[in-house]
Amino acid sequence: MTFSPPRATAPGVPGKVRSRLRNLALLEAANIPFQAWVWFGVVGLPVTAANTVGFVLAALLLVQGSLYWIAKLRQLRRPGPLPGVRAFLIARVADVPLLVAGVAFTAYAAAAGPGRASWPGVAFALVAVLEYVNYFHVQLMHDTAADLRRLVGAGLRPSHLARDLARARRG
Repeated sequence: MTFSPPRATAPGVPGKVRSRLRNLALLEAANIPFQAWVWFGVVGLPVTAANTVGFVLAALLLVQGSLYWIAKLRQLRRPGPLPGVRAFLIARVADVPLLVAGVAFTAYAAAAGPGRASWPGVAFALVAVLEYVNYFHVQLMHDTAADLRRLVGAGLRPSHLARDLARARRG
């Protein structure tokens, strides 16, 4: 019989929370190649500049989300400030001009040549904007019963990352 030392974890953090964070990190990252395969492989969307720009913006936000859940998991193992908090503070600001430029580019492409070569790019870019809001400002995703109860009872609330960034700015 071998002995496995217990993992260093903040007191009182249930294994379900650690498991959920690992799943969120994995699913956000895995969603990028999966979505690329679905949209460009199975559905057969053309790989145009507009579609690529929109998809890359959405993928960028999914990477940031995955990195956040990894950082949050590490924070649970070693209580203290959120690992990489400075990078998230920078991303919160740097993402805005990228998103504005990407939405403007895809919208221009859609206006100049509407159809499968451009409309999906606009949709991907708008999904990226929603992901940005969901991560950096207000929790838009409500995928558990607890999230839905909180939404019905109290309405929208700041996202987990927004609360972590607010704590970092205060202290």
